[in-house]
Amino acid sequence: MTLELESVIKLIIAVVVGGLIGLERESVRRPAGFRTHILVCVASALIMDMNLLVAKEFVNSDPMRLGAQVISGMGFLGAGTILKEGATVSGLTTAAGLWAVACLGLVIGAGYYLLAVFAALLMLLTLKTFSQLERKYTGRKKPPKA
Repeated sequence: MTLELESVIKLIIAVVVGGLIGLERESVRRPAGFRTHILVCVASALIMDMNLLVAKEFVNSDPMRLGAQVISGMGFLGAGTILKEGATVSGLTTAAGLWAVACLGLVIGAGYYLLAVFAALLMLLTLKTFSQLERKYTGRKKPPKA
């Protein structure tokens, strides 16, 4: 398989995985939804893929450097989804989801597809099922739609 074809496959996987997480967020009307999660995942996969390709070309390149910058940069995007009204804070799960989708993109870009798909399934399980358990056992009401 050529490097370009492998890169295209990575980006397609990133669209699917990021899209699945984004659809869940979109279905509960969160500020960052389908397209945002896809863009974050694809961009992260692209950065990691290019980072690894460059590391093969240049001996003194650190293949994790750009990945680390993606993760810290996600704080700015995530902060835009967090809202505070009085004592209530909402959007933390969406912010964490964006950060996690960036991590998925980095994992896909590094070529660990099975790990990324398994992690995405765990994230979907957490977002869909665990929120119901959380409400049931903590007595918290569903947060208002953003």
